[in-house]
Amino acid sequence: MNTRTAGRPEPDEIPSHYVGYIKRVPELDPVMVCAAQIEETINLLRGLSDAEAMYRYERGKWSIKEVVGHLCDIERIMAYRALRIARGDTTPLPSFDENAYVPVAKFDGRSLADLLGELRTARASTVTLLRTFDADAWRRRGVASGKPVSVRALAYMIPGHERHHAEILRTRYGVGGAAKA
Repeated sequence: MNTRTAGRPEPDEIPSHYVGYIKRVPELDPVMVCAAQIEETINLLRGLSDAEAMYRYERGKWSIKEVVGHLCDIERIMAYRALRIARGDTTPLPSFDENAYVPVAKFDGRSLADLLGELRTARASTVTLLRTFDADAWRRRGVASGKPVSVRALAYMIPGHERHHAEILRTRYGVGGAAKA
């Protein structure tokens, strides 16, 4: 288990659409961030009722439940990409449309507790996977969505993406006592 050798990704390892997410993770160990962060996000949402979790800050925007479901989907997709690339698979990985995934998943029909349980399970799986990577695996690069990306960029993107959505939950949805925009 050689997680501390991940190092920060270099600019040429990061697709432009991941840069903002990776900037949200100044820490040097993405595995430790992933391990600690999940409880912060779950605690942020834990006190909401299922009715409150149906809130959308604007027409056409996702409900809180849909945001949580989206986090689950992205967690799995990015971990899968990291697995494939870390294992030396050079097959280009396809893109996906998260906006098409959400309505089909019908997250609003599930309880918030169930969605948070799924998010916790997905994150535990991600952390377990990331802990298996050695120095060579962390530096491997592949192609996803037509862009070069490294395993370590994906490892930083996962918690950065979650931090992005946690901030939106606080500022636009008013979760955690923040005023709704």
